[in-house]
Amino acid sequence: MAASSKSPSASVFAHPWLQLILGVICMASVANLQYGWTLFVNPIDSQYHWGRPSIQVAFTIFVLIETWLVPIEGYLVDRFGPRPVVIGGGILVGLAWMLNSVADSLSLLYFAAALGGIGTGAVYGTCVGNALKWFPGRRGLAAGITAAGFGAGAAITIVPISKMIATDGYQHAFMFFGVLQGAIVFVMAWGLLAAPPALVAAAPRPNQAARSFTPPQVLRKPVFYVMYLMFVLVAAGGLMMAASMAPIARDFKIDKIPVALLGMAMPALTFAIFLNRIFDGVGRPLFGWVSDQIGRENTMAIAFVIGAGALFTLGQAGRNPVVFVLITALYFGVFGEIYSLFPATQGDTFGAKFAAANAGMLYTAKGMGSLLVPVAAKLALSAGWHVVFTIAMGFNLVAAALGLFVLKPMRARHFAATRAEVDTAAIASGGTPMQHAPGR
Repeated sequence: MAASSKSPSASVFAHPWLQLILGVICMASVANLQYGWTLFVNPIDSQYHWGRPSIQVAFTIFVLIETWLVPIEGYLVDRFGPRPVVIGGGILVGLAWMLNSVADSLSLLYFAAALGGIGTGAVYGTCVGNALKWFPGRRGLAAGITAAGFGAGAAITIVPISKMIATDGYQHAFMFFGVLQGAIVFVMAWGLLAAPPALVAAAPRPNQAARSFTPPQVLRKPVFYVMYLMFVLVAAGGLMMAASMAPIARDFKIDKIPVALLGMAMPALTFAIFLNRIFDGVGRPLFGWVSDQIGRENTMAIAFVIGAGALFTLGQAGRNPVVFVLITALYFGVFGEIYSLFPATQGDTFGAKFAAANAGMLYTAKGMGSLLVPVAAKLALSAGWHVVFTIAMGFNLVAAALGLFVLKPMRARHFAATRAEVDTAAIASGGTPMQHAPGR
């Protein structure tokens, strides 16, 4: 490990908020690999006629690789610090879109997706895990702000990418933004530092575990698998929406219809994606902060139920371009919170010391959810999008019920058992029971 990573206090960047800002910039710079993808699906299909389901396999590969390797990348962060992992990620995300610009076969498109997944996972897992360590008392807010970079990062580039695709072709857009995004991550990574040990070992609050759990220990805890299932259920619908915004709008025949709102006028699809990124970005820190106040599970239930209502409305009235723009914005505003609430919940439940690796294991649930994206594309062709929306709505409602009636009591028992275990060990060794930091 570099000396600056071992002794972060020696660096001018050794401040929690500076670390958070650097993480947000890195996250924003890789957001298009997921949220900008939908803009390229139809142009690629028009160029090569591979079919949308086959093209969307690339999206699934990207998400699978991005998520399933995060535990390994998290281990590397916990072991060597965040800087080298994010530097490597920046190189790979740039290379991925450069390859997309010349991909003339599905195999090359899939290979580029895999490289992009590795790079994005390295950036995402590192920045979220680092935020959990630098802000032990405000994990919901810190994870939310960091995840907001990934949620809203595409907002500022959606319009330029759309215009570049229209004027210069999708290949040029891939090349230009691939180089730009990779370069930004590479530069920002040099300021990232590991959190000081004293901060990681801060006294836990009543709703936090009294000790840290290693990844193998986490995998033996039933509470982890309840969180995992909830994550899969909600992520499946959100990823389907993120990957399919353009195909949905095109099938609804509203993609190019002008919509005027908030003093702006854009085609419905472009406006929807732009507004979705804004609401997604705002929702992540907002719901993270709310969860710091009223509890993780309560906040999840509220967001998941609102998301189910948005999906129902989209199925009923989504062919109206204004409704499409506003309801998809609402949906993404409550969907993106899973990327702040679940890491924060994991950090509270299993401690800060191995937060990057443990958050990475939970994040693989996103990859499981992505397996349904090509399935949704096929189902939409045979049964219509309203069936897809109905299934995703059901997933949201099940996840809300699991959060309130299963996860909440399980975590309460987990915290009580962990405190008792630590206090018993302290008394047996001649010490005193652990003191907990005040707060929720």
